[in-house]
Amino acid sequence: MTNEELQQWIEQVSQDSFGVPFRHSASFNSRLSTTGGRYFTKSHNIEINPMQLEMFGREETERIIKHELCHYHLHLAKRGYMHRDADFKKLLAMVGGSRFCQTLPGAKGRKVLPYRYKLVCTACSTEYPRKRKADPKRYRCGNCAGKLKLIALEEGQGRAK
Repeated sequence: MTNEELQQWIEQVSQDSFGVPFRHSASFNSRLSTTGGRYFTKSHNIEINPMQLEMFGREETERIIKHELCHYHLHLAKRGYMHRDADFKKLLAMVGGSRFCQTLPGAKGRKVLPYRYKLVCTACSTEYPRKRKADPKRYRCGNCAGKLKLIALEEGQGRAK
């Protein structure tokens, strides 16, 4: 499928499912690896991962298109277009878009970091495991509001979660 065919397909889905025309640009982006598509708030363009179409077919790709069109139409209507917004969730359910895309085989997931540090309260000894280094001056203990001290853990001492 070409970018022109994708453009026509998205325009058709927009008209059929939303009753509003899609007036911006749509294209495939083969560099997308962990997402099915994306909507750009500045240009209002939509990009779709071509591997989703290749691996999972037109039906799954159309659900991704509907997802991106929900972002598009809600953003232009100045309503809640983010994933957490009620407007987005309601419209997505109404048009039958997918909340998440299928995972592509061989796609890399998020890297899980082990705990390498801990913040320890100097007053009550409460420990706060940290995966990244943190400035203890910026935080206070959640139990007693005491000062915190940063301690680096040795390799293998901290578990990943």
